[in-house]
Amino acid sequence: MTEPLLDIRNLRVSIPTEAGLLNAVRGVDLRVTPGDTLCLVGESGCGKSLTATAIMGLLPRYAIQKHDGFAICGTDLSHNPNSALRKLRGTRMAMIFQDPTAALNPTLTIGRQLTEAVMLHERLSRSAADERAIDLLDRVGIARAASRLSLYPHEFSGGQRQRIMIAQALMCRPSLLIADEPTTALDVTIQAQILSLLKDLQDEMGLGLLLITHDLGVVAAVATDVAVMYAGRIIERTPRAELLRHPAHPYTRNLMKAIPNPGVTPRGEPLPSIPGTVPGLIGDMVGCAFRDRCAQALVPCGQDPLPSRTIGTGNRHSYECWLSDEEDGA
Repeated sequence: MTEPLLDIRNLRVSIPTEAGLLNAVRGVDLRVTPGDTLCLVGESGCGKSLTATAIMGLLPRYAIQKHDGFAICGTDLSHNPNSALRKLRGTRMAMIFQDPTAALNPTLTIGRQLTEAVMLHERLSRSAADERAIDLLDRVGIARAASRLSLYPHEFSGGQRQRIMIAQALMCRPSLLIADEPTTALDVTIQAQILSLLKDLQDEMGLGLLLITHDLGVVAAVATDVAVMYAGRIIERTPRAELLRHPAHPYTRNLMKAIPNPGVTPRGEPLPSIPGTVPGLIGDMVGCAFRDRCAQALVPCGQDPLPSRTIGTGNRHSYECWLSDEEDGA
């Protein structure tokens, strides 16, 4: 059995506030294996980016992180995560942040930002680090790479900055890559190019990819497996084909209905939306967090523990819901 690049169990992240403890991530399990893409899906504010930040060890000091198990590339981080993570960040795992304009330092040249980590971790000379940077810039589609190391971020377009961030993340040849909505600010054409680039690099380098997105079109294009997140908790996980063919949780089905279907969805008519709002996460939450927005909610939905159900073959499609697959008629 292939050893996972990421194996985290029962991750919890809480943020102290004046109103009480905000439990933003509530018992998340994630597993990423080499060559696979796990898409973490959910609407804005559900805890996707905070989960990625916790995995990278970049939470603010006031955040409270707990877990029952945490391993990256075979290294157990359960007991001393901070010092071990510093050695793994950039070398065995790396992250592409959501906004390249904010993530790239406007006062440093692209060459300096690309080579800094690899010179620190691998003790490469300046010339050797520059050669690797030029090679990666070429591979991510930045023309005339050698002459552009001396340029600053503002001298590149948004799509080029995103490509530079991908090259930066790959400089130390990591095994695990976390991409936090890497195509959100890009137009459709550039988005397709970036996704194709990530897939090509993954195939070439054997990367394991944790891709965070709220775009189910992206999921359909690149995912191996999908984890659907709502209110800080993963409520459904399944292979991509199963998600597209048979979403099981009421929240996931509502998300799927909101996607326009070319040739089927009437032009000009509003798309279905999910009524209500996401519940507040301050204090303990009992039962299903989606129940107040769910048209199929049952009396037990306000109780714990929620049943974990599996459908399909191989027990790889699971979801947390009191409503069984037979009862919902899906």
